[in-house]
Amino acid sequence: MKKRITIIFIVLILAIPALFLLNLFSGSSNVGIRDMANIIFNHDTQSVFGVIVWNIRIPRLLEAMVLGGALALSGYLLQTFFANPIAGPFVLGISSGAKMCVAMLMIISVRLCFSLSSLMMVAVSFIGSCLATAIVIFVAKKVKNMAVLIVCGVMIGYVCSSVTELLVAFADDSNIVNLHNWSMGSFASASWSDVRITVPIIVVGIMMAILLSKGMSVYMFGEGYAQSVGMNVRVFRVLLIVASCILSATVTAFAGPISFVGIAVPHVIRTVTKSNNVKVMVTASFLGGAVFCLLCDFIARSMFAPMELSISTITAVFGAPIVVLMLLKRKR
Repeated sequence: MKKRITIIFIVLILAIPALFLLNLFSGSSNVGIRDMANIIFNHDTQSVFGVIVWNIRIPRLLEAMVLGGALALSGYLLQTFFANPIAGPFVLGISSGAKMCVAMLMIISVRLCFSLSSLMMVAVSFIGSCLATAIVIFVAKKVKNMAVLIVCGVMIGYVCSSVTELLVAFADDSNIVNLHNWSMGSFASASWSDVRITVPIIVVGIMMAILLSKGMSVYMFGEGYAQSVGMNVRVFRVLLIVASCILSATVTAFAGPISFVGIAVPHVIRTVTKSNNVKVMVTASFLGGAVFCLLCDFIARSMFAPMELSISTITAVFGAPIVVLMLLKRKR
């Protein structure tokens, strides 16, 4: 078991720089090895290729790596909370709730002529995530059937997405066009200022997940057992949801809603590691999410270059079949 887990960690750790370099060299403008070496080692930010690499590609890849890992980790925390392997920010409508609130903020900012800060977007996205999560928790208490919970989550997502589309349709400012691109999910707008804000917030979410890992190990045996060993279950559940919402809200605020990463990656990691060790799952889920989003972003940028697909289009192609297989397996 330890050997298997060690090999998987090595593969994931090596895959991240390999995919990072692959993305760095590829795109609508291909950069040669000699030019890339000059750009990186001499910190060339004046040439055309230098601007593309330093101001566009590197921030984008850092965001894809960090936000992808955050989304997968958020999915794992939700799966632990609901004791349900199908739980995830996108399927349960949590990402859609965050998207709706951020869309409202964008439109209000245009109407009232004030500039948006990244922290404002994260805060509003967090509020939307918490509202959607509260609705899902309420539904989960009323129904015990996994399929019903998923359907309710999907319906919540549809309602929030419909409200967002109405906001876009009736917006009377040309700047709202950017809202439509963001709502499809993309790392294209990433910048160094985004990276400087995103990384500390994601680190907070990761640290919360690590600190809660011991509690999650106990909570997996059920609330009754957790209470019997002295755990304050109510406080623990609140902290778990807050950590998950911080991670998923940050992803939505900076990259828009991204589908299926939060479900597919933890499931694949759990399957290949054959481990229920929480610390292993927390670390491997984050690394797996980073690898998955770097790969999907490469496909989105390269498949029909120079035209670019939304990241959710690619993650859905890989993630949706995994969810279907999970449902069929549990049915059997």
